[in-house]
Amino acid sequence: MNVLLIGSGGRENAIAWKIAKSPRLSKLFITPGNAGTAGFGENVNINTNDFSTIKSFVLEKQIELVIVGPEQPLVDGIHDYFLADDKLNGIPLIGPVKAGAILEGSKDFAKFFMQKYNIPTAKYKTFTKDTLTEGYRFLEQLKPPYVLKADGLASGKGVIILDDLNKTKETLEEMLNGKFGKASNKVVIEEFLEGLELSVFIITDGKNYKILPEAKDYKRIGEGDTGLNTGGMGAVSPVPFANNVFMEKVEKRIIIPTIEGLKKENIHYKGFIFFGLICVNGEPYVIEYNVRLGDPETEVVIPRIKSDFLDLMMHVANETLDKASVETDPNAASTIMLVSGGYPGNYENGKIIKNLNLVNNSLLFHAGTRIDGNSVVSNGGRVLAITSYGETIFEALNKSRENADIIDFEGKYYRKDIGFDLK
Repeated sequence: MNVLLIGSGGRENAIAWKIAKSPRLSKLFITPGNAGTAGFGENVNINTNDFSTIKSFVLEKQIELVIVGPEQPLVDGIHDYFLADDKLNGIPLIGPVKAGAILEGSKDFAKFFMQKYNIPTAKYKTFTKDTLTEGYRFLEQLKPPYVLKADGLASGKGVIILDDLNKTKETLEEMLNGKFGKASNKVVIEEFLEGLELSVFIITDGKNYKILPEAKDYKRIGEGDTGLNTGGMGAVSPVPFANNVFMEKVEKRIIIPTIEGLKKENIHYKGFIFFGLICVNGEPYVIEYNVRLGDPETEVVIPRIKSDFLDLMMHVANETLDKASVETDPNAASTIMLVSGGYPGNYENGKIIKNLNLVNNSLLFHAGTRIDGNSVVSNGGRVLAITSYGETIFEALNKSRENADIIDFEGKYYRKDIGFDLK
């Protein structure tokens, strides 16, 4: 079968690598893709939000399945676009409709949804420019650190955690005045929860669900989880504290109520749900929902799925997920992200990446790269994810670090302490 994968990051490279292993695949197209995805299919230069051009391409190439990697096209309604078109509505698309994608597209809606369906999460209130003074008062009632979240999509950088009350008030005002554009027209302020974070993923066909391997990612740029938030500096799977007892709590208190809540809201959801969780004294709470696989978590989750991924996607499309099985590799997987100098602030693209051919015992997933002549060059803040297997996450991390030292490009930076809090 012919498949179109939409996206250009490390997540899409990992998915492309996995799909390419399926005997069901005839031809894989990736739009726009990157230097890594080009090794598993044909990159097509179409903007992920150019729905009309995507339509023409899907019809021309007789695409039989579309998988949407990033959140923006989902939040903008690509699934709804397909369903509303007589020529497209018979082609399965993996990813929720707009009404489901709002779980990620609006932090305010997600918190309301969790509150409505008794899903454990931090206490919160939402504020606008007109209610800034009330926002100040709410902050004064909380204990530091203070958590501010832009309501809309902000490329993984819309969450700010601060210890100083006055600085937090200043930042709240900046956010409401456009620090993140329209994404921070509304800001969610919530109480800070102390604990260890992890990501749990499911795939659902709207009726049934399967739990995928869990992961833990590391968002801060600096070692010891310091500095600015990024899109993710590394990840590990499995997560040691996510034992059977904890995961039973997650399923009963969070996953099942979320699926049932979507049904009650008449949202027919086909796709992935990412539960950003925090473990507080052994109890799970939801920090956020994402409506797609996370990045860089995908780079450790996908390698641990032994089942045919394309077959799993077709069970979602056909609403037969109850008949599918997900087999997980018992080995651990860990990934380290190589990023551009200056990221998550200003950085330069076009740096030639050397020694890719010398990488050994690791998988390379390209996050921000492109082909320039005979060279692979950087094309984003996060450049490469280096994923390795091991009997433990630390054995896997050692392999990834060895290869992180081998690969070279101007300004290269990576965190050497991924997994530090799990020892």
